[in-house]
Order: sequence, then C-alpha cells, then structure tokens
Amino acid sequence: MGPNVIKLALVAGLTAGFASAATADGDWGSYQVGDLRSGYTYAATETRAIQDEDIENPAFLWVDYGGELWEDVDGDAGKACASCHADADDSMKGVGARYPVYSQELGKPINLEQRINKCRVDNMQAKALKWESRELLALTTYVKNQSRGMPIEVDVSGPMQSFWEKGKAFYNQRRGQLDMACASCHEDNAGNMIRANLLTQGHSNGFPTYRLKWQKVGSLHRRFRGCNKQVRAAPYGYGSDEYVNLEVYLSTRGSGLPVETPAVRN
Repeated sequence: MGPNVIKLALVAGLTAGFASAATADGDWGSYQVGDLRSGYTYAATETRAIQDEDIENPAFLWVDYGGELWEDVDGDAGKACASCHADADDSMKGVGARYPVYSQELGKPINLEQRINKCRVDNMQAKALKWESRELLALTTYVKNQSRGMPIEVDVSGPMQSFWEKGKAFYNQRRGQLDMACASCHEDNAGNMIRANLLTQGHSNGFPTYRLKWQKVGSLHRRFRGCNKQVRAAPYGYGSDEYVNLEVYLSTRGSGLPVETPAVRN
C-alpha cells in the first residue's frame, strides 16, 4: 500500500465520524459574543455544572496552590511574587486578559508562563519552572484567574502584527500525515462530531484548563501539541515561537470572550 493510499485511508477514518451535532439551546450570556462561542457552550450540561461551581471545580486546587506559591520566598534575591506585586487581586487583575504581550527586550511576544519564569529568573534569581510542572501551572492559573470574566483584549498593533500574521499562517497551514489545519476542525467543522468529540470553535480563553481527559490542569501549549499529534504531525516544543505566535493569533480570534480560567472541558 503506497503512502498516498495510507494517508487517504487515515483521513477517511478520522473524518468518517463527522456528523451534525446540535447543542442545547440557551442564553449563554458572555460565553457568546456575536458569532463567537466559548468552548463552554459546546460542553455537556454536567461539565458546565462543574465549571459553574468553584467548590466543585477541581482546578481550584491549582488556583489555591498558586496563591500559596505567590507568597513563597524563593531564589537568591530572597523575594516572592508578592514582594514586587503585593496583592494579586489588585495587581494581576486584567493581566491574563492581555497576554501574550510584546517584549522589547526579546524582540518577540511572550506568554504568561514565560513572563512568570522571566520574573523568577531576573527578579527573584530563582530557577525557571518546568513547563507543565504543577508549580508553573498553579501560578499561571492563579494569575489568569484574577482576570476571570474580563474580555480577552490582546494588543497586536505595531511589532506584534508580524507575529500575529505568523500565527494566522500556522493556524491555516495543513500539516501532518492527515494533511489537516487547525481551521479544518475549528472553522470548517465547529459544531460537528469527530468520533466521540464535539468540535468547538477552538478558543483559548479558558486556558490553563482542567480537562476531564487529563484529570488535571494543562496549558494551551499542551493542547497544541496534542492536536498536532492527532493529525500525525511532529509537535513543537512548549514555549516555542511557533506556539506563542499561534497563541497570539488565537487570542484575537476570540477577542471579547471572557477569561474563564480555570475552565473545565472534556
């Protein structure tokens, strides 16, 4: 069997499960802005119920731990996050809604995880936290949670424009053995079923998020890597320029949707 036949067979197998799937009607409030729909509106009633009640949302274990880490002194400078930023309820409000931002020092955009690690290394003289570690997920979730309910508003003017363009190109580029792009699922087939999964519009406003599949909180870049693997493409590294650029583009694609962190998804 030749490679083209194999690819066609895999694509056919993957897309055979596409079928129209209607979600329950309802007033979604801020979860729907114009034609934009948060992943919340595609979730099962039971999943939404977990997110709706903080005491039921298991992701708040990470939020609480992030609050502890915020106050913990670490590094040779003898500082904690709170040493510079004081009360996160005030100082971090709105931060999660505007990241990624452009770094003049690095000459490219950085996301929230990278900002946290940069503060640790430069200001606290502490070690950078490993991507997907409990500590970095907790701090990122804690900071992002301070902006919960605020609309996503990422500035892509000036030098950010070229990185936004790169992110858009990545989003629309077909890749992998299945020859599929992000847009193949989240634009062409949003609202349809692919096997057992209901495809959403693919917005990033809930990340870091608790996925029932993972049974833990995970970063947006973990989701990117998973999607790349699902189309049989080699994933990029956590924090890669490619994924940060994609994050920039996705933020504007969902501009106006509320920060939901920590959201709950399937």
